[in-house]
Formats: sequence, C-alpha cells, structure tokens
Amino acid sequence: MKKMIYRLTAGLLIVATLLVFAGCGGGEKSSSGSGSEVDVDLTTLSSTMVYSEVNNMVNAPDDYVGKTVKMKGAAASFYDETAKETYYACIIKDATACCSQGLEYVLKDGDNYPPDNEEITIVGEFRKYTAEDGTPYFTLANATRL
Repeated sequence: MKKMIYRLTAGLLIVATLLVFAGCGGGEKSSSGSGSEVDVDLTTLSSTMVYSEVNNMVNAPDDYVGKTVKMKGAAASFYDETAKETYYACIIKDATACCSQGLEYVLKDGDNYPPDNEEITIVGEFRKYTAEDGTPYFTLANATRL
C-alpha cells in the first residue's frame, strides 16, 4: 500500500499538477491503430480539449474506470528513493505550452519504457485506486506503446 502513496508524489514531481480544466466526455469508440477499440481517444482532440478531458477523468473517474484510453505526449519518469520504484507518465502540454498534465501508465509485462521526453502514444485501461490515506490515484494499466 505504500506504493500507492508514492504514486501521487511521483506524479506531482513529474507534472506540475494532475488536476486540469474541466471539459466534455469522449464517449465514441475508435480504432487504436492496433486493432482494438478505444473508448476515449485523446489523440484526436485539440490541446485545449485534451486538457479538459483529462481533468474530467480526474474529477469524475467513475465515468472512465475500465475504459480504454489512447493518449499522445512526452514520456516522463521519476525514481522514488523511498519506494525504490520508478513511475512513468505521459505528459501533455496545453495550447500555450505553459502548463502540463499527465497520466501515470504501467506498460504490459515485457514492454520497455521509453526514455524521458520521447514522444509516445499509449493505449491502456483507465483505473482508479486509493492509497491507505484515502487519496485517489489514476493510471493507465496494461498499457501498450503504439
């Protein structure tokens, strides 16, 4: 459970904030390019809409849990000395490139994580989990790099 506590810390150090501006939902399914269906395709939205959609995911996570999400951004990582674990996120900048937001992701077993700042596109299942202190966290689980 300590691992969960450090995920927010890692995310906050990786990105300026996990909280972003509110927006509308992306409910249409599309192909991920790998043959599987995507419930929320952030790669087709403007930077303003992506920012809004991710905020919606964070503020109304129950609407997204279990959905397949596709996103494109810069790879980022953070090594937590206390947890002795590296955390990974896909970072997206807003339209003015002044603010960043991101979602943690965990690649499927055997997949190699990209170096920091590499442009990546990932597809994964949106999941919510709660730390021992009650803090909610969000991740794209079983993610695949496209």
